[in-house]
Amino acid sequence: MRKLLRATPRLAVLLALFPLVAPAAQAPQGPTGLLPWSQQIRVRESWLDARHAMLLPMMRRHGIGMWIVVNEEFHDNPVVHAIAPPRPYTGNRDVFVFVDAGAKGLRRVALTGYSEDNLTRWFESTAEPRPAAVVLRELYAEHAPATIGLEIGGSRGQRRTLTHDPYPWLVGVLGDSVVPRFVSAAPLIEELLDTRLEQEKPHYTAAVAVTARIVERALSNEVIKPGVTTVGDVRNWLYDALGAHGVRTWFQPDLRIQRQGGGLPLSRGFLAVAPEKTVILPGDVVHIDFGISYMGFDTDWQKMAYVLKPGERDAPAGLKAAMRNTNILQDALMQRHSRPDRSAGEVYRATMQEMKERGIEAMIYSHPIGLQGHGLGASIDFRSGARPGADGKRLRKGSYLSVELNTKTPIPEWNGEQLFVMFEDDAWLDDDGWHFFRPRQEQWFLIGRR
Repeated sequence: MRKLLRATPRLAVLLALFPLVAPAAQAPQGPTGLLPWSQQIRVRESWLDARHAMLLPMMRRHGIGMWIVVNEEFHDNPVVHAIAPPRPYTGNRDVFVFVDAGAKGLRRVALTGYSEDNLTRWFESTAEPRPAAVVLRELYAEHAPATIGLEIGGSRGQRRTLTHDPYPWLVGVLGDSVVPRFVSAAPLIEELLDTRLEQEKPHYTAAVAVTARIVERALSNEVIKPGVTTVGDVRNWLYDALGAHGVRTWFQPDLRIQRQGGGLPLSRGFLAVAPEKTVILPGDVVHIDFGISYMGFDTDWQKMAYVLKPGERDAPAGLKAAMRNTNILQDALMQRHSRPDRSAGEVYRATMQEMKERGIEAMIYSHPIGLQGHGLGASIDFRSGARPGADGKRLRKGSYLSVELNTKTPIPEWNGEQLFVMFEDDAWLDDDGWHFFRPRQEQWFLIGRR
């Protein structure tokens, strides 16, 4: 039985300090259609055989005789869950070693601080852990690899995870004479993490479906009450939606607001994120950037809504035309110019040339996605497309891309003020180009319609 609160001076002070505020909308409830955690682990473990089967040819392509992956306690290496069972590793320092054993194939050794029965299905791993330093010296003496790949020298976080302390530890274990054999494993890591398995696709599709469902609800009357709801309210609802669906996110959900007479506040060349206290008003254009983490995958999703003014039943024609421009940009990038083995720079330049000929002001900043939200691989992006060496990165068949882009269009109903229409959709590549995991947005989500 709950006790009724009596009005006391102390209670009055507490209520003044911590007022009870009703949420913008009820937190999402109900089943998600996603796998429970135990099944997620079993499915993800089933992919390891396929990944390990690819690894030896990849090592040989990149000239790596031995690959040493180090995982530090509470400083998780993002590569580990792609090459080992996706379980917590909490030894002080866990080491995974892959050796090209010639005709004997790929040798896999796990040197973990704690014994783990599941490791023995894929790795040599003793019931009573032996000192990693001893085993590493034995492996080097037995195989004498010409090169030892380490996670050093990469330009991205996934490729440079070997930190200050493990490196001198490895030097001390193997000896100064071995240091000339150390090479960067960055190209190997990129190929491994950018190569998708066909059996992963249904689970990534499910993750995208949940992402889309959450965002569509957030951009609706269920969550947004014009003149009342703030940007912070919607962000909090999105956080609660993550919890209700049993998933996480890999970045803060963001909202951007455009309105007539509001200008285009920019940050680093992009439309700036709206302050949390911003109240969403009739006539506003609302943009959400959101993604989830599920089954070891990340999604990335951007969609847009229009808040109807009193008497309106649809978005203005100028807004519809602006959205069509972004759909045209998507078609050019995905269908007409992208094919496996084309360089990212070539695709970028061809797409932007088409937009110039069509008179559409466009911006492209698409990036690989999959095991990480900002994945490794070929980015079709205005920054990388203009850099020397961009033509060296080629689209990989079967890989996933977060198709992130925008167009800027003058709106007649806004006296010619310009509007960004920004979309982001996850897609996969085959011989015909990129394909969305979910149908794209071609009509405005409408808020305020009854």
